Amino acid sequence: MKKRTIRTIPQERTAMTERPAAERARDFGEVACGYTLADALRESQRCLFCPDEPCVRGCPVGIDIPGFIERLGEQDVRGAYDAIADASLLPAICGRVCPQETQCEGVCTVGDTLEPVAIGRLERFVGDAAICEGWAGEPAAERSGFAVAIVGSGPAGMACAADLARLGCDVTVFEAFQEPGGVLRYGIPDFRLPNEVVDAEIGKLARLGIAIRANTLVGRLFTLEDLIRDRGFAAVFVATGAGTPTFMGIEGESLNGVLSANELLTRANLMRARDFPAYDTPLGRLGRVAVVGAGNTAMDAMRVCRRLGADKVTCVYWRGRAEAPARAEELHHAEEEGIEFRWLTEPVAILDDGHGAVRGLRCRRMELGDPDASGRHRPVPVPDSEVDLECDSVVFAIGTNANPILGQTSKLALDPRGYIKVDGDLATSLDGVFAGGDIVTGAATVIEAMGAGRRAARSIARYLGLGGADATGGTLFGIAGGQHNYARVRVA
Repeated sequence: MKKRTIRTIPQERTAMTERPAAERARDFGEVACGYTLADALRESQRCLFCPDEPCVRGCPVGIDIPGFIERLGEQDVRGAYDAIADASLLPAICGRVCPQETQCEGVCTVGDTLEPVAIGRLERFVGDAAICEGWAGEPAAERSGFAVAIVGSGPAGMACAADLARLGCDVTVFEAFQEPGGVLRYGIPDFRLPNEVVDAEIGKLARLGIAIRANTLVGRLFTLEDLIRDRGFAAVFVATGAGTPTFMGIEGESLNGVLSANELLTRANLMRARDFPAYDTPLGRLGRVAVVGAGNTAMDAMRVCRRLGADKVTCVYWRGRAEAPARAEELHHAEEEGIEFRWLTEPVAILDDGHGAVRGLRCRRMELGDPDASGRHRPVPVPDSEVDLECDSVVFAIGTNANPILGQTSKLALDPRGYIKVDGDLATSLDGVFAGGDIVTGAATVIEAMGAGRRAARSIARYLGLGGADATGGTLFGIAGGQHNYARVRVA
């Protein structure tokens, strides 16, 4: 291959077709249409194949990015998929929802001079081709004899399950909801990540021999200790996420019409409120909606409300546009779809209509002061600046907390915030129990959760003595006598 330089590659990043805003804001069809083969081949020509591969280091799961782009450029799409699948079974998902601009693309050498290579769009193209052609990884040729339980079927759980299945483990995934996928299913709307894509990627796990048990709430039906002591699992990986919503603690949060983005998105996505009356799970009349927050979840909540027929949707955020944590693409799409933004505005109370429902949101103006610990400028209230925003619904999208159930029903050590405490190998205080993803770190990205799942799989493999690794748990497995725990569980 002739050596490429910054001057010989295509100078412009290959655009991706999007549906018009006025059309897409009326339905849940996908906004971004993806690359054609011609688009993908052109964009693949922009990769310099840097010898130090900064993009690989920027990827939390370590995908061989130059390798898959090189094969794609040779029109070997199956080879490109195989290169990705060595590290990730979810390219069609990650290509859509990962913040590549702060990870692989954020350190792309091309980006020093031009726009970076569109790695995420190329990954999506390859992932979609794999779904269309039915490509998937192969199960292990030999079984290890070990059974491993995964608690939670989100990205961390699926990544861990896939790696352990490839090592020959009998893997069972326990999911509390009626369908697997975790936040990919309940938290991300179809216009960003269609359920058909989630179904197809999860289907690859079944082809690896992984069993998924839905409607199974570990910590209520049985405990973590039960999984090892009574149910024959040699190890457990906890990947339950951080799904408990956060509120501000201001007056009026108990009024009718106040809800969390978690509830809104779960009811719209998983419970199919978006398809009412075909599915009898309505959200009720939203009217004028104020969404508090400016992250990706807030953008999803606002755009869902727009599609569900809200009269008006307003974003309320105490910092400015430049400080908004949402991806630039999601913020741009929300603006295109008619969302109104009130920057430098902080809610101080939710107003009662006299009948227990919302009539408005009292806010005060803010200005930016000195940077805080996160590096962003700290918002400071402007004196005597309160103003009332008329609204009928208030949605809080300001972050999440740890799911408390497993901490309440086992002897897992927790950190001061209530998240599971782990060591450098993601091992918890219970022998044979590992944890990773949002339940350890707090809310993070899909690909970061997958990275944690892969790390946990390597640690579990060492614990079990698989793949040539030294077993850290000796030849016997199970929970030490002093770690046994008995919790009250509901019996049907």
